[in-house]
Amino acid sequence: QSFKLLGFIDVKSVPCARESVLYGSLGSFVVGLGHFLATSRVRRSCDFAVGGFICTMLGYWFYCRYSLAQHRIRQRMLKEGMRNKILFEGSSLDPEGKRTGSERSNS
Repeated sequence: QSFKLLGFIDVKSVPCARESVLYGSLGSFVVGLGHFLATSRVRRSCDFAVGGFICTMLGYWFYCRYSLAQHRIRQRMLKEGMRNKILFEGSSLDPEGKRTGSERSNS
């Protein structure tokens, strides 16, 4: 079932949104509880908890999106390399075809 955050962000279909919200809520709990145990001020601890939620959620969001972009780039490069391998295999442009027999057995 779909869950919309703030009424317009569909957490189920947006990559990294679910994990960001979960880690943000955990960060909120840790920061709020830690501040409360240190100061015993409830209202100020709630303010810190909201700030902890925002910081943790945005931090993990950017980390996750960056990792996802790196993964997609690696996938695209691998796909391109596999296509070139199939395309040039056995032709004069094949880099493995230019090696001698002893070089092939050492690899």
